[in-house]
Amino acid sequence: MADSIHPVEERSPEKSSKMLEHAPIAEDAVFGEITEQGPNYRDVGWMGTVALMMKTQFGLGVLAIPGVLDTLGMIPGIICICVIATMGTWSNYVIGTFKLNHPEVYGIDDAGALMFGRIGREVFGVGVCIYWIFASGSGLLSTSIGLNAVSAHGTCTAVFVAVAAIASFALASVRTLGKMKWIAWIGLVCVFVAVMMVTIAVGLQSKPSTVPKDEPWASDYKLVGSPSFSSAISAVCSIVFAYSGTPGFFPIAAEMRDPSMYTRPLLICQGSITAIYISVGTVIYYYCGSYVASPALGSAGVLIKKVSYGIALPGLVVSTIVVLHFAGKYLFVRILRGSRHLTANTPTHWLTWLACTFAVTMSSYLIASGIPIFSDLVSLIGALLGTLMSFQPMGCMWLYDNWRSGKEQPTVKWGFLVVFNVMLVLLGSFLMVAATYGSVVNIIASSKAASGSSAWSCADNSNS
Repeated sequence: MADSIHPVEERSPEKSSKMLEHAPIAEDAVFGEITEQGPNYRDVGWMGTVALMMKTQFGLGVLAIPGVLDTLGMIPGIICICVIATMGTWSNYVIGTFKLNHPEVYGIDDAGALMFGRIGREVFGVGVCIYWIFASGSGLLSTSIGLNAVSAHGTCTAVFVAVAAIASFALASVRTLGKMKWIAWIGLVCVFVAVMMVTIAVGLQSKPSTVPKDEPWASDYKLVGSPSFSSAISAVCSIVFAYSGTPGFFPIAAEMRDPSMYTRPLLICQGSITAIYISVGTVIYYYCGSYVASPALGSAGVLIKKVSYGIALPGLVVSTIVVLHFAGKYLFVRILRGSRHLTANTPTHWLTWLACTFAVTMSSYLIASGIPIFSDLVSLIGALLGTLMSFQPMGCMWLYDNWRSGKEQPTVKWGFLVVFNVMLVLLGSFLMVAATYGSVVNIIASSKAASGSSAWSCADNSNS
């Protein structure tokens, strides 16, 4: 009998150690059981969240703000920035509260399913995928512009786009946002330094580089502009696009260690971004007036343009990486959700993950390189889907969570928030329709104008 019991006593510690090895370190409503044997999808602290949020929002798009101020005038432009910043901050705040109320929500498609059923899931799911693919394609082209600027068009632009796609795919295939937060910090610092370098250089130069050498110059900045409706709405939508990283806040909240800390990094992100937009835009526009270059990197001369693009290049790549990761992760979670392969290092897990990131990268590359009017198409997608993914759903999400409970015992605060969120939906819808109209007009005008653009073009795109 002793011989028969002894082996059991020897196996018990081994069995216990195996159980400890596979013990869950977290139980998540989206990812399921997270163990040490697989990727930890809940490993982003609040500081890492700040970096990811800011990199999702902040890129060289800030250098479009001086052009916005030139169109609207300095005072109306700053007012519009503050209004859209308030709308965007509220929308992003609602994402955090909605995640706490519904832990099973991973992306905007899950929120759509709760509010509108299967149709909502599919509409928002397809919409956000298309939006991220075009955004990442735009990031690939931005990287090629930077490479052209730094190398003085050292090789065919199509080669630069391909190089950007390969590098972005490799880094976007990092499986968790917790491991990408350091990449986000690097990209954020690089873009910030590049933008500040241009801002300081513009203030120190005698006159903008776009002004002819022999022509006398004094800044002709306007406090209040008098644009046409189409010009004004295009300028306003440029500000909207600068805050349109909102769909990315869903996966960021889903991978936080403590989603209840979401509001702190959100306020840091939105406050910092708004301060940078206003200060950089105002300074550059004040010193350049209507001679501000588009993008504004060229306003301080060729040398500063090359140096600033060189510093900003890592940031441009990181912007593309983060967006590719969002799109790939959405497909990955959608395919493997509810399966053990989602959080285990199985062949199915790896093949699915790499296939998703590769498919998104290849789609972005083919669309960006293969469509001659890609820049106009990006404007159309941004107008149609950027606003749709950033404002209207969040107003509906707040009403979904608060309408019934508040209706039973209405308060002044509840009534104000109901009106505010209804206005958010209506204003977002107006901006979407108006911006889409403006984009279609621009596409028609571009198609009529003579253009040397072509698929897989070798032309230098850094001077456009």
